[in-house]
Amino acid sequence: MSQPTEFAREGSLEAPTRHPLDWQSEDFWSEESLNKELERVYDICHGCRRCVSLCESFPVLFDLVDESPTMEVDGVDKADYRKVVDQCYLCDLCYQTKCPYVPPHEWNIDFPHLMLRAKAIYYKQKKPPLKHRILASTTAVGKLASIPVVAQTVNAANRAPSMRKALEKTLGVHRDACVPEYHSDTFRRRMKKHQAPAIEAREAAPTRGKVALFATCYCNVNTPDIASDLVKVLEHNGIPVVLAAKETCCGMPRYEQGNLEAVTKAKNQNIPELARLVDEGYDLIAAIPSCVLMFKQELPLMFPQDEQVQKVKAHFYDPFEYLALRHKAGLLNTEFKTGLGQVAWHVACHQRVQNIGGKTKEILSLAPDTEITPVERCSGHDGTYGVKTETHALSKKIARGTVSRIKRKPFDYFVSDCPMAATHLAEELEMKNPQTNPITLLRMAYGLS
Repeated sequence: MSQPTEFAREGSLEAPTRHPLDWQSEDFWSEESLNKELERVYDICHGCRRCVSLCESFPVLFDLVDESPTMEVDGVDKADYRKVVDQCYLCDLCYQTKCPYVPPHEWNIDFPHLMLRAKAIYYKQKKPPLKHRILASTTAVGKLASIPVVAQTVNAANRAPSMRKALEKTLGVHRDACVPEYHSDTFRRRMKKHQAPAIEAREAAPTRGKVALFATCYCNVNTPDIASDLVKVLEHNGIPVVLAAKETCCGMPRYEQGNLEAVTKAKNQNIPELARLVDEGYDLIAAIPSCVLMFKQELPLMFPQDEQVQKVKAHFYDPFEYLALRHKAGLLNTEFKTGLGQVAWHVACHQRVQNIGGKTKEILSLAPDTEITPVERCSGHDGTYGVKTETHALSKKIARGTVSRIKRKPFDYFVSDCPMAATHLAEELEMKNPQTNPITLLRMAYGLS
């Protein structure tokens, strides 16, 4: 069944084209149709095997094929197709960096969207265990855990080995997995007390010079310092900042489970407010790459005809992408007070697939006596994949190669634009300094307190 070798060597030389997700069609939800497409794509992947080093999905697939009676995809039990799907955390790197058969190639391979389709069908057939659904309920968990007394209790419990064993049994969070702290002094509470300086926006196309922040669940309750540092950096660059008046989770955790109904509900809550801010002349920024990707790629592909979704997409930026555009227009403050030395910069997967290039490196390199070494390998954390009991060991296995790459060169700071990836990798590193986010390093380089 494998495709002819001479064709397997040929890929499209044109830029990849992402087709909208046809999730509202009847065929999308047909398990028979899904299995036909899984068999077709698995067969092509089996004949190519370029993605074997990316994640566990591909080794699982190739082992299933190699251990089958025919040593071809037709020998794999269709009931085992799901084993491949369960290992995919939708990082998109196979589509973006490895696969030569993505559209406009005639084979039209979009492995991540096929995995998402399978997850969506499996989710409808039988919802994941309650413990996994709770882990994906970031807004609800964050609201509860950020209550002042509750936050202290939760943080203390997360540091106690006996409580971690209980957490493993109840919520399936591996006892050795690094879990974030919860802050009662959330970012949204800080912004209510924030005294914004009087700044006049300076437009420089495509940026409009004033920013509305999407706080994100994670920055709001787990890493409010990162969001606060971003506000300081933007205001230091003469950019007025406001906070979206209301928001809920961007939808990425539910998206990764295939819960497209919950993604739609989150979209219906977030998009009207963000579109209103765009209409008022604001650009949009979030400090978490996955949240940015949700608004720049995933929602627009799910709702290609929704004008508000497309409007939000056109004005949503990664923080360093935005600063690079301001620098290109001659509007970035380059009066840095201190150098950063040797910086190992992990390039987060969900930032890489935004096709913006190395903007974090570009901006941090402006600081004196600073050298940035990019590390473009997966952290293995990938949402809940790195903390769940079933996949924690696999996530650490994926991280080993990345950690090894980081250690090749001495560094003063190790950072990642994804705070979850940063924590996951920093566990395995000897850190000279505790700061692990490039936004924080930029604030330090400016000499801001």
